[in-house]
Amino acid sequence: MSTPSPTDIVLHRNNRTLEITFSDGTRFELPVEYLRVYSPSAEVRGHGPGQETLQVGKEDVNIESLEQVGTYAIQPHFDDGHDSGIYSWDLLYDLGVNFEKNWQQYLDRLEKAGHQRKTET
Repeated sequence: MSTPSPTDIVLHRNNRTLEITFSDGTRFELPVEYLRVYSPSAEVRGHGPGQETLQVGKEDVNIESLEQVGTYAIQPHFDDGHDSGIYSWDLLYDLGVNFEKNWQQYLDRLEKAGHQRKTET
């Protein structure tokens, strides 16, 4: 079965979320920080297993612009200068479905590395 395609993508800069609705009716509100730290770029994921780079200090990152890539993906341009990740519909759907598990893994990795996320006041 193929991944549903997005029917609507809305960037909410004020609360730093990307809202995506898919053709199967599934809707995700993904934090920009989450998208940034799970970027599919080689800068974040490396060129193979075990080469991932933990992204720290991304709590306040936002998306300056979104660019559509063909009919299969978007390329966000983050305000920290990162713009090399191409997020396919499959990846965005997967990031939405697995948000809770992925987010906890990110928090656990930060803690293990001795980094503490800045919390909102």
